[in-house]
Amino acid sequence: MAQMHEIDYQIFGSEMQYVEIELDPQEAAVAEAGGMMYMEDGIALETVFGDGSQQKSGFLGALMGAGKRLLTGESLFMTIFMNQGSGKKKVAFAAPYPGKIIPLHLADMGGQIICQKDSFLCAAKGVSVGIAFQKKLGVGLFGGEGFIMQKLEGDGYAFVHAGGTLMERTLAPGELIRVDTGCLVALQPSVSYDIEYVGKVKSALFGGEGLFFATLRGPGKVWLQSLPLSRLANRIYAAMPATGGSREEGSVLGGLGNILGGDR
Repeated sequence: MAQMHEIDYQIFGSEMQYVEIELDPQEAAVAEAGGMMYMEDGIALETVFGDGSQQKSGFLGALMGAGKRLLTGESLFMTIFMNQGSGKKKVAFAAPYPGKIIPLHLADMGGQIICQKDSFLCAAKGVSVGIAFQKKLGVGLFGGEGFIMQKLEGDGYAFVHAGGTLMERTLAPGELIRVDTGCLVALQPSVSYDIEYVGKVKSALFGGEGLFFATLRGPGKVWLQSLPLSRLANRIYAAMPATGGSREEGSVLGGLGNILGGDR
């Protein structure tokens, strides 16, 4: 079985990070379309739809040589970055919002990691990106939105992004924790996971929590994030004046001003 290339990388920044990957000639990295920050001269790219299985030459020739490791996904555009120069070249990928980039060496984790579909940033050439778990959360309340987890397989490096503060926790055999579905970033395949209904709709709507939890049972390591993108987006949306939010939400007088102004 062909081995993936051992890419060199370095992570820069504190709250808004980016990962810089150094590629030897003919080495390649894969990433979500739109995730690239910069690339040096000599690196060529090609964006493919789905698993790219119909393309067996050119940029994908070396990538598809990894046997059954195919670049797969569900309606995903992926981009291949290949060093076609004569020396080492660098390409960098930026985190989409404040948080931490997590380097995961799949060979050290049994060759597989399960992660949130929005957390995958980039990976070494040959890493398989597929769908691991999909469950509908309810058409009435979520418009048919599903809980989708991706499966990263291979023996190289993969990089995922966690929003806010990152928490790594190793669960003992049988140990169970419940987390907000948006706060789950990644987990080892030895961890069993499912979706659990919280309970009464009233407590969910007025208690500030979601209607569903992700239940995680050990053994294995899990990665959690304190700031899911959905939570950040909801706060920004609620604060926009066009949607009824206040321009003065951060002011002590903001709420009083709205009341006096007839906004409430």
